[in-house]
Formats: sequence, C-alpha cells, structure tokens
Amino acid sequence: MNVELKQRFIDRWQSYFPGAELPITFYYTDEPGPAEPARPARAQRCLIGDLARVRAGEPLCFDGSTIGCSGGRRYLGFEQKLRPKFEYFLSCGIPGEMEGERYKQSPELVKEALKQQPPFKAPGRTIVFKRWDGLSEEDDPQVVIFFALPDVLAGLFTLSNFDEADPNGVSAPFGSGCSSIVYHPYHELQAQRPRAVLGMFDVSARPYVPPNTLAFAVPWPKFARMVDNIETSFLITGSWDKIKARIQSLRPA
Repeated sequence: MNVELKQRFIDRWQSYFPGAELPITFYYTDEPGPAEPARPARAQRCLIGDLARVRAGEPLCFDGSTIGCSGGRRYLGFEQKLRPKFEYFLSCGIPGEMEGERYKQSPELVKEALKQQPPFKAPGRTIVFKRWDGLSEEDDPQVVIFFALPDVLAGLFTLSNFDEADPNGVSAPFGSGCSSIVYHPYHELQAQRPRAVLGMFDVSARPYVPPNTLAFAVPWPKFARMVDNIETSFLITGSWDKIKARIQSLRPA
C-alpha cells in the first residue's frame, strides 16, 4: 500500500466530502496479519452486519468457517455450491417446506440468472476488511467500498465517470449485498476499464446498514485514477460547494 496515496486520499476526502464516512477495503491473503478473525459462524448471519465493526475502524478477516451465510461464502469465493433448492428460496418457495424470498419471478429465472454469476475460488485463505485509515504499507487493497448517503454517492458517481467516455462507468447488478461489494467489483478487476459497482439494494441486507445508505465499490485501478482526478474535476467548482455544504451540515457534532 502506498502510504503517500493513503494520506493524499484522506486529505482530499476531508476537504471535498467533509464529515463523510471513510471507506473500507478488502483484499485476499493467506496471511491476515493483525486483523482479528471474525467469530465462527454458528448460525445464519449476514456478512454486512459484521462489517459494521470494520466501518467503525476494527479490521476483520473471514474464511469459509466464519461467514454465516451460504450465499456469502459463495460470493466471497469460499464455497462453490448454494443451499439446496436455492432457486425456490430466491423465488416462490415450496409450500409446507420453504418460504421464498420472492426476489425473482420463478425458479427457472433464478437458474438462468445464476448462469451469469458463476462461482469462483477465493485467491487466498482469508479475506481481510480494513477501514481506509487503518491500512498499512504491507496491505494490498483490491477494492475500496464506500457506505454513503445520496449526496456523497452523487459525488462518487460523477467522479467515477469523469475520465470515461462510456456512460456506463458504474454498474448496478442485481444480487445480494455481499455480491455488490465483493463479487462484482472483484470481477471488474479483470476488465480493461474496471467499473465501479453501486449496490446494497438487497432487501435482506438493508437492515444491516443505516437508512438512506447505499454502497459504492470501486476496483483499485479505478479508485487510484479517481483520487488523481479529484482536484481537476467538478469537485473544485461552485456547483459542488453547494453539495459539500449539505454534506458538512450532517457531520456529527
């Protein structure tokens, strides 16, 4: 991790997004270092809820035994299979056996959708989540994740499109909360021009984030460009000053 870039981002973030929450990051590794292991998964538990501790500044690492949701294990690469009859779970359910979430119209549609989200194998034994200010020189962040209010999202969205001709520089794929912050942005790393991912629309995950909050996950190469572009972008204009004042007004006393 380039410590100069780390501090440069903090300085610019505080200047142009005063009082906004710092992002968190993740990377896969076989050596998690001082990051605390998440507690073992003894019951169904959403990863997004665990990440509240990371957003508060506590580094955490996870492996297949500490993610309490089969979907989470799959979308983070620690398990390739899904729960039995998942296509019914995500759609209409099975009377007398399983209540469906009704996020898709039919089991057949779920099967088709899953073909576009193939499983992958995690490239390390663990995944480490750290808040930006807790990164050290030894860390290698792969994706930067913002949990943000609409005004902050507007700034991030516009900045992410600042150096893109393609109007679709940000993607908003359907999926679980964890897929929107890990699976999709991690796979964007393989693209020639990685896109940011707008997410946290998952109704099941939303109770674990504050109201009016969505996620904006940025693959590292794109994030580094965004930081470089800050001081030549709209963020230095009077138009942004009006939004910045609103962001600052929400800063905790």
